[in-house]
Amino acid sequence: MKKTPLYDDHVKLAARMVEFAGWQMPIQYTNLKEEHLNVRSNVGLFDVSHMGEIRVKGPQALDTLQWLTTNNVAALEEDQAQYSLLPNAQGGLVDDIIVYCLKKNEDYLVCVNAANAEKDWKHIQENNKGAELTNESDKWGQIAVQGPKAFSLLEAVLKIQASIMKPFHLKKLNWKGYSVIFATTGYTGEKGGEIFIESKGASELWNELLHYGKDYGVMPIGLGARDSLRTEMKMSLYGHEIDDTTNPYEASLGWTVKPQAKDFLGKEVILKVKEQGLTRSLIGFKMIERGIPRQGYTLHTENGENIGIVTSGTHSPSLDEPIGIGFIKPDFAAVGSTFYVDIRGKKIKATTCKTPFIAK
Repeated sequence: MKKTPLYDDHVKLAARMVEFAGWQMPIQYTNLKEEHLNVRSNVGLFDVSHMGEIRVKGPQALDTLQWLTTNNVAALEEDQAQYSLLPNAQGGLVDDIIVYCLKKNEDYLVCVNAANAEKDWKHIQENNKGAELTNESDKWGQIAVQGPKAFSLLEAVLKIQASIMKPFHLKKLNWKGYSVIFATTGYTGEKGGEIFIESKGASELWNELLHYGKDYGVMPIGLGARDSLRTEMKMSLYGHEIDDTTNPYEASLGWTVKPQAKDFLGKEVILKVKEQGLTRSLIGFKMIERGIPRQGYTLHTENGENIGIVTSGTHSPSLDEPIGIGFIKPDFAAVGSTFYVDIRGKKIKATTCKTPFIAK
């Protein structure tokens, strides 16, 4: 299994390590609930160095990314970032990504999911329109700093005015001799950002954030709380809400699809599915009766008809109640609709609700 540049730091902090996407990663340091609530109230540090980074450069960089992604990369100015999707020729999704514009039309960094890093690299190579491609996944460590006090900590350590930066913007800087890209992105719904730093400097930065973060109630946060935090915000996770067969519109990601702006891989298939009428919708729901929904549990009408499936589910630490995300027939997608979750053979009542589950 691979180890991130922060592996030894996690061991020193007595983190419980697990295998995730071929990496040794911390699932928790203290407990999920404590870590989760600390991100909502103070600030948390996440090791996300397992994510993949692909550099797309040269005169054909923009044309290549326009063809590869659903969103309009041409709209990005230097030092801006964009959430997007990598579609396949069949209209499904290879991955969801973030594109960082380092120099307009010429230089972009694409951050991909850890579990898909090799698949994405192959896919991008196969559909390249002449760009200079480099897999920089081993070059970068990545630390997410998230929570209401994140900007105060970031300003203390990086010496930048993070709090005045708009969401999905970035700043290139040098920190103690290491190349750094700081971006106001994240996966929790909280204030903060994500720091790309040369791998050899990741541990020093991590420990400095922990040191200065003592004044702000900082805690290191494991994968367990990262998942419950994104679930509360109804943020998609590859392998749960989206996969190689998912249409962006049914997954509530139609806002990332810009068919009027350009052509892209799988465009006709994606639009055809939408035009023919979606057969399922991605919803958030709460349990009315006692039970925790989990991925793979089926959804049913009162008379037992199968109408959907759970993609993510947990007991929300913020709300102290069970919540879930799932695909369901459109007739049951309206807020207030009721249905039943099959939890180990028992039909447990649930209701569609507004998302995100917590207001931010």
